[in-house]
Amino acid sequence: MIVAVAVGEVTPGYELWHPNREKADVVTTKFVVAFLMLATAVIAGLITIGGFSLLSGGGAMGLLCLIFAVLYAFFSFLVSRWSRGILPVAASLSTILAIFCAVGANSWFARDKAGFEEALIPVSLIGLLVVILALVQIVLVVACFYGFSQDWHVEEERPLGSGEDYGAGAPQSV
Repeated sequence: MIVAVAVGEVTPGYELWHPNREKADVVTTKFVVAFLMLATAVIAGLITIGGFSLLSGGGAMGLLCLIFAVLYAFFSFLVSRWSRGILPVAASLSTILAIFCAVGANSWFARDKAGFEEALIPVSLIGLLVVILALVQIVLVVACFYGFSQDWHVEEERPLGSGEDYGAGAPQSV
């Protein structure tokens, strides 16, 4: 007998589960991507706060940097909740941010001379943070593409109480 079920509903007596989310490499990828996004938010926040008075364009450029930091913190939250759809968005924004960092890093090191305004933290340290941020973005793009290929979204129905749990988080029976 075939039971017709509306989209988004589960057949009575069954539950939805995501078999790919329980694999160790998928859990590791999720952790790495969320960590890299959180690291991006922290580094971008440090650069913004440390060099806010020196960012060209006045408050607008500082506001843009702050928006990037907040976005990546939010992306990290979404990835930690298994949102696969944010990965291509994060990869594209990371590519843009890596380009910004590659273009702007040299200007921070050029300010480390007499006669230039000082920032809250040394400008050579801000330059180093910008270079580190560019490298983090390259790694983040690769990790996002790898995570996107792992099919976090795949759902299957299984009977309620079947007790089958594969991979990470499976209760150990003695």
